Amino acid sequence: MRFAPAAAALSLALALTASVSWSQERAPAPRAATLIAEGDAALQRGELQQAIDAFEAALAVDPAHTPTLLRLAEAARADRMQGKAIAYYREALAREPRNLAALAGEGEALAEKGAIEKARATLAKVESLCGSDCPETRKVAAAIATGRLQPVQTAEVVLTEEQKAQVN
Repeated sequence: MRFAPAAAALSLALALTASVSWSQERAPAPRAATLIAEGDAALQRGELQQAIDAFEAALAVDPAHTPTLLRLAEAARADRMQGKAIAYYREALAREPRNLAALAGEGEALAEKGAIEKARATLAKVESLCGSDCPETRKVAAAIATGRLQPVQTAEVVLTEEQKAQVN
């Protein structure tokens, strides 16, 4: 009984230390950091496939580094693959359920995909975590206001009558 106060104080100190270290972002492995930098540079140049390749390689080198998933999701969104981006955001949220960047990105991707009701539900989660005036909330709200991205149009082949005759 006489050790109870000391034990309680020690366990409180350990709990606080563990929660502080949990919330700090861990640096990626050195090779993964190099690949992430290459991916960021490729993304800045607009070379989306090279960026995706670099981020995927970084994720293979250091699979526990959650920010790599977020960069991969951003590259997928830039490549107009919102469904794939949502999958990456959800994987990041499975690791860190209160990750505002992942929540906001998922909300934006949902809105761009046209899933406005799901995007509104995500907006509510973001608002509950950081309030209505934080940048993440404003990003998701703006994406909802913008709505669905226009689908990519493919080229349609139109044959002349002469070309049709040659085909037949």
